[in-house]
Amino acid sequence: MAAKYIWIFGSCIFIFLGFIHLMYTFFTNKFSSKNEKAIKEMKIAKPILTNETTIWKAWIGFNASHSLGAIFIGAINIYMAYYFFETVQQHIFFFSFNITTVAFYLWLAKRYWFKVPFFGILLTLVCYITVLIMCI
Repeated sequence: MAAKYIWIFGSCIFIFLGFIHLMYTFFTNKFSSKNEKAIKEMKIAKPILTNETTIWKAWIGFNASHSLGAIFIGAINIYMAYYFFETVQQHIFFFSFNITTVAFYLWLAKRYWFKVPFFGILLTLVCYITVLIMCI
C-alpha cells in the first residue's frame, strides 16, 4: 500500500511542475528573454521548416505542449496507480517506461534547465525507483 502512495506522490510532483510551467508560459513573462531585441527577432523570425509560424510562436507552443506532457504523465500515472496498482506492479514495462521517461526529463533538466525542475524531477525519479524496488 505504501508503494502505491509513493508512486502517486511522485506523480503529483510531475503534475505540479507541468502546471506551474503552463501557468508561466501563458500568464507570466518568466520564459521571456531579458533581451528585448531577442524577443522582437523571435517574433518575426521564421524557422527553415515552414513560413507558417515564427520562432516565438513555436517557443510558446513547445513550452505549452511540454507542460501538458508533464501533466499527462503525472495524471495517467496517478490514475493507473489508484485504480490498477496491483496489476501494473506485475509488469516491469510500466515501471521501466516511466522511470526511463522521468530519467530523460531529469537529463534535460540538468543539461538545459535550472535547479527547481531538476530537483522536482529527481524527487519523482527517486519515488518511482523506490516503488520499483519495493515491488520486485
